Formats: sequence, structure tokens, C-alpha cells
Amino acid sequence: ARALLDTRGQDDITIKAALVREMQRLGRAYPDKGYGARFNQWLYEDDPQPYRSYGNGSAMRVSPAAWLAESMQEALHLAQLTAEVTHDHPEGIKGAQAVAAAIFLARTCDEIRPTYHHVESCQETVPQAIAAFLESTDFEDALRTAVSLGGDSDTLTAITGSIAEAFYGVPENLKQECRKRLTPDLEEILQACENMILQR
Repeated sequence: ARALLDTRGQDDITIKAALVREMQRLGRAYPDKGYGARFNQWLYEDDPQPYRSYGNGSAMRVSPAAWLAESMQEALHLAQLTAEVTHDHPEGIKGAQAVAAAIFLARTCDEIRPTYHHVESCQETVPQAIAAFLESTDFEDALRTAVSLGGDSDTLTAITGSIAEAFYGVPENLKQECRKRLTPDLEEILQACENMILQR
């Protein structure tokens, strides 16, 4: 979010450099948080390069791309950029784009149409997360459904929750409880992102 906010309207190279800088800054500030082995190594490299990953990280972190975009095309483009700095495997990029598309549609359409499911071709987690959202009745139900699927629950809920937030919003009591857990640095990034969204 911070990188995309700071580079609005700039070229892809500048955006990617900001993404790398901010991901390394935040990743290093919060070590030992269950990052994948390759991502953890990437965090500390002087010249970090993408490592052909098709893991879940690109889909977990993509929501700001969809929230800050003003068109589907922009959402997909920003999603690709956020993925490519680490997850440059085609499946990693598709996973990020599928989640970004779902979030963009959820925040801009009255309903997610059944014909949208064709972007769920990304391996396993992203389709499951989207299905959990599509089966939900509200934000909390979406998270509970994602957890009930088992497996990598934090990944599933990160993706499902991002889509559900765009469609349902987050109940105020949950929002306040989560904000209590943020460090000042993370709170500032969240506030800046929310301010940009409110200006539309």
C-alpha cells in the first residue's frame, strides 16, 4: 500500500523499486513471522531479484492494488507489478490478478457474476479463497468459511478477507479490535491508504 501510494502515476520501474524497498523495510521490521524460506532470504538481499515463485504470497499482499485502482485494467496491472518483484512465475502473477480482480469487482459491482469464475485457474489456494467468499453471507462468515476449509488458514483468510472487505465492508467492532494490534508504522500506512480511497 505504501509503495503504491507513493508512486501513483509513475512508471513501472519506479513502482517496482518502491515495492521492493517497502516490502524489505516491513519484512525486516517484523522478522520470524512465518515467511516462506525464499521470501525470507529475498528480504535481506542487497539486490533482490524475483525467484519464480508461484506460492501464495503474491495473492496475500495484493489487496491495495485493487483498492487503489480506478479501473479493472489498472487493478490487473498493479497486481502484476506487486507479484513480479518476487512471484514472477505465471501462476504467481495469475493468483495475484485473480484476487485483485475479485476485490475490484466486489467493490464496484452489485454482485459477483457466475461467469467471473474463469479467472480461478490459479492452482489451489486462490480458487478456494474466492469460493469461500462467494459462499459467504457477510464479512465474518467469509472468514469463518475460509478457516473451515482447513489447510493454510492464514493465507486463505488473508485472501478471502480482502475480497469480503471490498464487498461487505468490515464490521466496526472487528475493525477497532484489529487496529489495536497495529504498530504505529502499520497504522500510518493503513490510514494513508484509507484516506486515498475516501478521496474518490
